[in-house]
Amino acid sequence: MKNFKNLLLVALLFVSATVLGQTKITGTVVDETNQPMPGASVLQKGTKNGTDTDFNGKFTLKASKNSGTLVISYIGYKTKEVAFSSSSVGTIKLELGNTLDEIVITSGVIDIAKERETPIAVSTITPQEISLKVGNQEFPEIMNNTPGVYATKTSGGYGDSRISLRGFDQSNTSFLINGQPVNDMENGWVYWSNWQGLTDVASGIQIQRGLGASRLAVPSVGGTVSIFTKAAQKTQGGSFFQMVGNDGYLKTGASYNSGTNDKGWAFSVLLSRWEGDGYVNNTSGEGYTYFAAVGYEPEGSKSKFNLSFLGAGQWHHQRDVWVSIRDYQNFGDSGIDRRWNSNGGTLNGEEYNLRRNFYNKPLATFNWDWEISENLELNTSLYGSWGRGGGTGPRGNNFRNATLDILPFRKDLTEHYNENGRGARNADGTINFDALVAENRASTAAYTGAVGDYAGQLIGSNGFRDDNVNRAVLVRRASMNSHDWYGGISSLDATFGKFNASIGVDLRSYRGYHYRVLNDLLGLDGYFSTGNENSAGQIINHVVKASPFNDTGLKTVKMDYYNVGVVGWQGVNGLVEYNDEEKITAVLQFGVSNQSFQREDYFNQPGNNPVSDKKNMTGGYVKGGANYNFNEKSNVFFNAGFISRQPLFDAVFPNFGNAVSDDLQNEQIVSFELGYGYKTSKLDVKINAYATTWGNRFLSRSFPIPNSANFGTAQFTDIDVQHNGIEGEATYFATDKLKIRGMFSLGDWRYTKDFESSLFDDNQTLVGTGTLYLKDVKVGDAAQTTASLGLDYDLNDKISFDANYRFVDGLYADYSIEDFDTADNDGALKLPSYGLVDLGATAKFTFLGMDSSFRVNVNNVFDTVYIAESNTNIAADGTFDTWEGIDVRNSVWFGFGTTWNAALRFNF
Repeated sequence: MKNFKNLLLVALLFVSATVLGQTKITGTVVDETNQPMPGASVLQKGTKNGTDTDFNGKFTLKASKNSGTLVISYIGYKTKEVAFSSSSVGTIKLELGNTLDEIVITSGVIDIAKERETPIAVSTITPQEISLKVGNQEFPEIMNNTPGVYATKTSGGYGDSRISLRGFDQSNTSFLINGQPVNDMENGWVYWSNWQGLTDVASGIQIQRGLGASRLAVPSVGGTVSIFTKAAQKTQGGSFFQMVGNDGYLKTGASYNSGTNDKGWAFSVLLSRWEGDGYVNNTSGEGYTYFAAVGYEPEGSKSKFNLSFLGAGQWHHQRDVWVSIRDYQNFGDSGIDRRWNSNGGTLNGEEYNLRRNFYNKPLATFNWDWEISENLELNTSLYGSWGRGGGTGPRGNNFRNATLDILPFRKDLTEHYNENGRGARNADGTINFDALVAENRASTAAYTGAVGDYAGQLIGSNGFRDDNVNRAVLVRRASMNSHDWYGGISSLDATFGKFNASIGVDLRSYRGYHYRVLNDLLGLDGYFSTGNENSAGQIINHVVKASPFNDTGLKTVKMDYYNVGVVGWQGVNGLVEYNDEEKITAVLQFGVSNQSFQREDYFNQPGNNPVSDKKNMTGGYVKGGANYNFNEKSNVFFNAGFISRQPLFDAVFPNFGNAVSDDLQNEQIVSFELGYGYKTSKLDVKINAYATTWGNRFLSRSFPIPNSANFGTAQFTDIDVQHNGIEGEATYFATDKLKIRGMFSLGDWRYTKDFESSLFDDNQTLVGTGTLYLKDVKVGDAAQTTASLGLDYDLNDKISFDANYRFVDGLYADYSIEDFDTADNDGALKLPSYGLVDLGATAKFTFLGMDSSFRVNVNNVFDTVYIAESNTNIAADGTFDTWEGIDVRNSVWFGFGTTWNAALRFNF
């Protein structure tokens, strides 16, 4: 007992000494309008001791010394250092500034534009906006209130959205996650269904319009969107969240941060799951998000490391058949039925859709930042991505059997409609897949051939019909698009007084696998495939599940086509910058890159030569600009650049062949921009004008061959477009409770000349040429005029409201080849303008000692009916009815009506 008392006394003395050696520091962090800033980082300088502010912007930090310095940082604001020598530092006000340097994950290889320094047009979206306002909306839609941006849900399936920037689509806008490019290396596209989890893990978005500050091997045309995820957090804690929304949407997730231990290690993890029925009929989906990050910063070391792993496996049903306005009207009880989908129905009592997307694309990133000396840094990022999945669709000559014919349903045509429906269609236009399965089996005789051991089984085919093989059947195939992608970006940065210089490399290796497999035999026993020209045909009975976490068939029997795209990038870039940190910043960037292209085709290249020649193409860029600060309120900037950009993979190997195009050439982009900024404690205004010329483009479009039921390919070369515009955005702090923000974007995007097209049939045979008369025709598929006005009002420190109005005009239809083959065409079809109102409310409270919040969003409050995009260009001529002045024969995607979501979050 005596020994125990002695031990207890020693322990008490030790604890007392420890406590006496600590100082409890308190304070409050606010923004320029004196509003509390929850989630701000507070760190004792020179240590790993830190914490975050609570929902009221308050913090308590146990400092290891009685005096020292606190470093306060917040995404989108300038970092501030505050000295402490007492228990309270009072209220700390942070200044707005588009810097994202505070994000732990951010490596020196990531180019972040800085307000009043970097001479480009840039907008930043904070993590609060992302976590609060995205909800069950598509991730790109959070950027719709940024100048030059137009994002839509397209056909309406989960993750099927798209975004354009200054009229340039996703393949011509760079998207980076933690500095790693995610645009597909063959076609440049971004599939947002692969990144459904970004809402949960994004720590901020920076949108650099135009030339941008990126030092990638080849810059983009429209701009660069940098998305930053969370990293290994400095403070210990976690959260749990639950979201519900319209049409059965349900999302559950949890995260945990370990905090940094004494040896400099920290880790963070997040896992979430979502499911929903979909706003559009028969577009249900389900997905999982997984995220982990490990950080290590050794004591006394000049290096820090971060490893992150992010993925979002998902499946969702789709609507891929464009719907005419007439059919939206026919299926609406009173007006437009925006939910109509001709792809789906039921099978065995459950939803079934011919179109189902499924994919899992993990992204692993390792960052190493090494401060070699006070003036020299080496920043390296290595990454890998392994995409697996694809999309399903119909396969078979089912049109030869009227009962199986499920062409897009036309309710207005009597021959397609009766009280019993038509074929496998129900009277309401949905598909009766049970009847389809029954007809597949009833119309197929027992196999009598000698291929394999399938005698007596029910075998279908797409064209082969000997040996009792039925070619009038329908099955569901899966078109697979998997890839292995590895890369590395490294930059050596040096500072010499007021000069900064860097040299860097951008290396990538990509291999994309494209093939088809069976997904559902729909009642048959096997399927006879003759798609491989190196084979006399084979019967396939192995099916690949349309699920992101199952075997994707890379090693299984393939059908119809099988080819591999191989792309390599090797780039070197440099930068020289002058920055006096007060008046002027001037920067010059340049880069040279080589891209190699090779195609392997194991089905459509008979003989022993499935691999094409390798094509190497050199590109490069030079761009520069300057920013001048007149005073602490006003600044002006300009930038200009020239880019010689290698074409996309399909331009190198046109018409799905192994032959390299004879007309191959680099695209040429020339851009100029001028901007002005004005900033006070109450008002922040930015305005800029730009002019971008994009020449030597190549486009490939599908088109119907005249006097034939087949489709061919139209190839366009030497296309030139001109994109001019004016953009502006402003934030006004009216009171300490009311913030007003707005933006506008006025564009004039049009083709500069007429051009020739070459027409090929499906056998890659030239069938003709034609002139497309596009001079001065407006560029379609993106709104050329947008504006928004938003209000954020804090009722008190617990409850806040926000409202936003967005206006869209100058939206033109996308084109098809027939629209401009005569000089007297009607030009691009202008779609009706529209305006949308969104509302939101947030309540903060404490529950069982946990900082908690409840958020509600209502989008399109007034249920406005509007066309988001059109892929036809039919001008009204008085022959058919119109809707809002648009001929009802046009195929369009209507935007969603009123949607809502509500989220509850607990932080511990």
